[in-house]
Amino acid sequence: MKHDSIIGLGEILWDMLPEGRKIGGAPGNFAWHMAQFGYDAHVVSAVGSDADGEEILRNLSERALQADIARVKYPTGRVEVTLDREGIPQYEILTDVAWDHIPYTEQLRQLARSARCICFGSLAQRCGESRRTITSFLDDAPKEALRVFDINLRQHFYDREVVAESLKRCNILKINDEEALIISRMLGMESGEILHIADRLRKDYGLYATILTCGSRGSHVLYEGGVSDLPTPQVRVADTVGAGDSFTAGFCAAWLHGCDIATAHARAVAVSAYVCTCKGATPRLPEELTRFE
Repeated sequence: MKHDSIIGLGEILWDMLPEGRKIGGAPGNFAWHMAQFGYDAHVVSAVGSDADGEEILRNLSERALQADIARVKYPTGRVEVTLDREGIPQYEILTDVAWDHIPYTEQLRQLARSARCICFGSLAQRCGESRRTITSFLDDAPKEALRVFDINLRQHFYDREVVAESLKRCNILKINDEEALIISRMLGMESGEILHIADRLRKDYGLYATILTCGSRGSHVLYEGGVSDLPTPQVRVADTVGAGDSFTAGFCAAWLHGCDIATAHARAVAVSAYVCTCKGATPRLPEELTRFE
């Protein structure tokens, strides 16, 4: 079987932004950007049998984004999003919605077996059914597939078991500075120094790399050969919704293309900086950002 599918696995929903609603959810954002790099990208999630779900499916179809989306008896997910003065989003996430109940089907099992890269987070694991689907999908994927745990801690929707089991199943961790402190306390780690925490996680869980983002204070990729450090570009920020997802996609796209860590990191920074200049999580990227020489 050819292993070439790129998977964004987890929540899909409506972000109810101040200027209107937009399709959101980290897995869909990731898949959208990976598709722009020319990869065979799929978003895997669930929507309700309602008008909100119909519109999500129609929107994905119009954008020619491959979607393995189950229709379930729960309502399509929504998130109320407000922005502070710096454009940083705050989220109120509705519970017991469609993406909490993603079924693991034979079709998904076959997709898992074709995976080259899977991006997943903690949020869609807040309920048992989707957690079991995500775990099974990761376990059925080829051993050589990239498994990117873009942790995305939201509100109270995570616990030690989800984090620890996800760390055991991933080979790349993406985490921000605030999340690193939370996880270090959760796992009983002694040091409060951010880079040390990131590298300790990499070593303890045998990861290829830990990607640590620190907002306006830059980002770091820690790997066996050392660390790549880059500043955050100064741009006119429209909002930061989805910037982290685009960072993950930029990094993975370059890595899968064969770029080294420093080059993949630089592409991730450039892509996320551009997304910050746009409204919403899924703008169309300019060709210079999606092309590799």
